[in-house]
Amino acid sequence: MMQPVAGQAGRAVSATGAMMIAAALLLPASAHAQAQNGLSNLFGGIFSGPNPAPSQAAPSPGGAPTGPLPWSGEDGASGHPLMTAAAIREAAGNFSNCVAGMWPDAARRGITQENFQRFTAGLSPDLRIMDLMDSQPEFTKSIWDYLDILVNDNRLAKGREILAKYKAQFDATEKATGVDRYIIASIWGIESNYSTQMGDRSVLQSTATLACIGRRQAYFKDEFLSALEIVNRGDLRPEQMRGSWAGAFGPTQFMPTAFKRFAVDGDGDGRRDVVDNPTDLIASTANNLKKDGWQAGQTWGFEVVVPQGFNYMLADRAKAMTIAQWEKLGLKRPAGQPFPHPAEKAYLLAPAGAQGPGFLMLQNYRVIMKYNPAEAYALAIGHFADRLRGGQPFVQPWPRQERELSRTERLELQQLLAQRGFYKGTPDGQFGGQTREALRNFQASIGAPADGFASSDVLDRLRRR
Repeated sequence: MMQPVAGQAGRAVSATGAMMIAAALLLPASAHAQAQNGLSNLFGGIFSGPNPAPSQAAPSPGGAPTGPLPWSGEDGASGHPLMTAAAIREAAGNFSNCVAGMWPDAARRGITQENFQRFTAGLSPDLRIMDLMDSQPEFTKSIWDYLDILVNDNRLAKGREILAKYKAQFDATEKATGVDRYIIASIWGIESNYSTQMGDRSVLQSTATLACIGRRQAYFKDEFLSALEIVNRGDLRPEQMRGSWAGAFGPTQFMPTAFKRFAVDGDGDGRRDVVDNPTDLIASTANNLKKDGWQAGQTWGFEVVVPQGFNYMLADRAKAMTIAQWEKLGLKRPAGQPFPHPAEKAYLLAPAGAQGPGFLMLQNYRVIMKYNPAEAYALAIGHFADRLRGGQPFVQPWPRQERELSRTERLELQQLLAQRGFYKGTPDGQFGGQTREALRNFQASIGAPADGFASSDVLDRLRRR
């Protein structure tokens, strides 16, 4: 799990890279810093948010990987003064002093001097992280492509094996916490493809680098010191703590600070091992969700058919209503099934606008969003869990004929919205809640469905006005 780099920073960068997609896909205005969690940048951003690319190996002349790519030596795309090439080089030159200077803070956290010296000896900055931190992919994946990638037959088959293999652990955890086993298995599968893609960077090196260099030093100082606390206590060994460039580690991608808050010793052996101990992993992931407000025995949401002519200005996280009220507005489930609890409050998500399916999102969906703040990520988790449970694919088709706008086009769209008085932010090519609200207001002004969906048609209409 990660907690905000902007919120859970670590989550932003998982080894699979899929998460980055998630973090970018329909990312809400305030990003979860769990750092762009696990799936952070397999395909780049979808709707908003930074999208660090996964670690790559540089090909040799013969085509074989020879090692990690080096730092580009260029200024970061964010334009932040601490991300200029000169500032990065200066900070890198002071790296050893920076790390040594954190000893008083480490001592206050109960870390012994011997362990501080042992675990920081030989640390060097991984400057390639600066490129990953500020990368801005030109192209993005659509939400339907994202779901196709993450919710597939192979992953479902592996998930069912995991549920059967660790049935006793899931039984005990579900009984103790009330957290749905299928949600836990879904997070495990989507974050790391069931422990096969967890990232290969040293958490100590990554967080130390980010604590001393770049634009998020205060945030990552806490992550680095928390990582030292973990190895000082003996919960994990340094070699176990390998993960994303932002410091997320383990099969369900914990940031060090999230580990401190949520990790539990599930089998009573005195260690909280969320990397190699399935009992601790399952119990800790469940504890995270429970403490974030998981409602036992409830689902995350429902696919719904949205009637033609619907007022999509109501499709807003801030505009929750009871399911009974949504029904009065014409929303229904695709096969006409009844809603089990009409008095529950939900909000409407229409990730592909009027051309795609709608979803009524309940409290547990908001809990998944706390794990990772991207709406697409949370939708994938909920849907994957339902499929593991034996549910069917979504019924309504996605507008697969639509293409995703490039970053250049997204930037142009924001600039045009700003010129016409709809967008008040600074155009950056990254779509969040402010952009969607501006887009909905523009669509309403021209009599189009105000669904906030950034299609090429909407961009063309803006260009013509």
